[in-house]
Amino acid sequence: MENIIELKKYYSSKEFLENYIYEGNDLGVECNENGTTFKLWSPGAKSVVLNLYEAGDGCKAYEQIPMEKADKGVWCFHSDKELHKVYYDYLIKRNSKEVLTADPYAKASGVNGIRSMAVNLKKTDPKGWENDKAPQKDKERVVYELHVKEFSFAVSGGFPPEYRKKYKAFTCKHTTLNNDGIHPTGLDYLKELGVTHIQIMPMYDYGSVDETKDYEFNWGYDPVNYNVPEGSYATDAFHGEVRIKEMKEMIQSIHEAGFGVIMDVVYNHTYSLDSWFQRTLPWYFYRVFSDGKVSDGSACGNDVASERAMCSKYILESVLYWAREYHIDGFRFDLMGLLDTDLMNNIRKELDIIYGKGEKIIYGEPWSATDTAIEYNKKLANKYNIALLDENIGVFCDNTRDAIKGSALRIREAGFVNGGKDKEDDILASVSAWCDPKYNKEFEGVKAPSQIVTYVSAHDNQTLWDKLDYTATEEEAMRLNKLAAAIYMTCQGTLFFLSGEEFCRTKAGHDNTYNMPISVNMLDWRLAYKNKDLVDYYKGLIALRKQISGLCDKSENSYKHITDMWKQKQVVGFSVNNDKNSLWSQVKVIYNASKKDFEVKSLDKDFEVLCDGNDSMLWKKNISAKAPIKVGKQSVLILGKKRIEEI
Repeated sequence: MENIIELKKYYSSKEFLENYIYEGNDLGVECNENGTTFKLWSPGAKSVVLNLYEAGDGCKAYEQIPMEKADKGVWCFHSDKELHKVYYDYLIKRNSKEVLTADPYAKASGVNGIRSMAVNLKKTDPKGWENDKAPQKDKERVVYELHVKEFSFAVSGGFPPEYRKKYKAFTCKHTTLNNDGIHPTGLDYLKELGVTHIQIMPMYDYGSVDETKDYEFNWGYDPVNYNVPEGSYATDAFHGEVRIKEMKEMIQSIHEAGFGVIMDVVYNHTYSLDSWFQRTLPWYFYRVFSDGKVSDGSACGNDVASERAMCSKYILESVLYWAREYHIDGFRFDLMGLLDTDLMNNIRKELDIIYGKGEKIIYGEPWSATDTAIEYNKKLANKYNIALLDENIGVFCDNTRDAIKGSALRIREAGFVNGGKDKEDDILASVSAWCDPKYNKEFEGVKAPSQIVTYVSAHDNQTLWDKLDYTATEEEAMRLNKLAAAIYMTCQGTLFFLSGEEFCRTKAGHDNTYNMPISVNMLDWRLAYKNKDLVDYYKGLIALRKQISGLCDKSENSYKHITDMWKQKQVVGFSVNNDKNSLWSQVKVIYNASKKDFEVKSLDKDFEVLCDGNDSMLWKKNISAKAPIKVGKQSVLILGKKRIEEI
């Protein structure tokens, strides 16, 4: 085994930095009608042999080709042939050892990602792909998190059997509940709900399922090939071009349906330390403490060394590749708190240069599992360093989440809605996305609501419904679910929620279902109509939110739209001042978490009721509000002052 400490020192040495940092953007395989070029970065290799195969698994190499050593640790081979759909790997000789590796830079692979594949990407484009693009911007971004398999597994979803659990399920138009032709499921359902973006949990090639076994399930936070689509979601996992085309078809269909696509990316660790990174250059891509202990801030066995030049370069180029080749509209970074701020800001900068400032969405988890061995005095992209991040890099706000419903880690700990004590200040802080100087003690340095993702549930931990089931009575739970939704949907920031939150999705109380049977994880589309009242409540809140400009504003001083903030035990209120294009010049919001009605004793004239604890679409009915008016127990009241047209 290599001396890890000595290697670590060497990778930071002047000799290594001057001789082996490759600045080209052509690593991997370029395959087209003019030929095929292979390039592998593997400093320290004595020789590299390119092996070519007819299949992605099994069989022997039909050709073995010694590669040429070029500058900066790069090994090259060019063929005049278009080696489209030819599989390959590399045999690297280092000192007296030989190691076989797939290509870390591969864009296609065979089954289970163990062998890379050369591919002419143009030949994987679906019809009309050149015209594919994200839909026109909505007034507000509302993100809906889902998993490819969870989305279409249930028979009740009405998806064709051959497409269930697959990319192709998203291409199915007008699916309905049990094929009844009446109750929409799939993308039609999401369109009616009002979300604008679909965040898809990992869909690059991951190692925690066997792609030959269709029944296996995992969330997929186990990267193997970062630039290759996951094969278990394809109708054919054995032919590498199929998964590429079908993922593109999925994205194209989602765009046509009117949604942006956000990709969940996991650059903070690899599935195993025995990765293609490690095989091409041992310990370069990983963090190690000064005593030689492998860093494990991810709690997954390793941390990727984002601060090292070629690692940073790899991550940046990977993000740009997904945006360019697959037309991805945004990226959610898993454990972003393990990556460094310079890398994240550079990703933001490069995306802005290509696509326009803030056009591509970036946000992530601003935390890690434990400490990490970051080097070079780099700062981690966690919530404590939010001031160092670009204003268009968002972070999941766990403070808002826990203030509303209670700790995500302690199931019986309650938040504001379910009886938690002394949560009022945190709720007020959440309203202005922690930007108001009076309420930003937890997020000191936050620049604007564009940096805050406001939510109460995601794939991790219990679903909102399961959390409420532990902390409230059955009779209260539906009321509290509506109140929780009303709170975060009337806070500044970017709205985000877990698929099925709107119809009481349950995972039987489990807090970590990453590898549990899909029957536990699936979206049960029957619940969307069993609990239609709650779904309609979410619809109304989303539609109302889009009409309140003071909440949708993401600019630096947008917290100034929030005025008249007040609190008493279990009750919080505030006003939102809107721009001249809004229907209501001012909106008043009151959250009542108490078990008694709350009476508003005085009220200016010209207000109307927009939403209460039962109906979030009252804004369609022109109902005048007159004091005294009651806010029902464990509910919300939203009032709007109609703008008087100037004569």
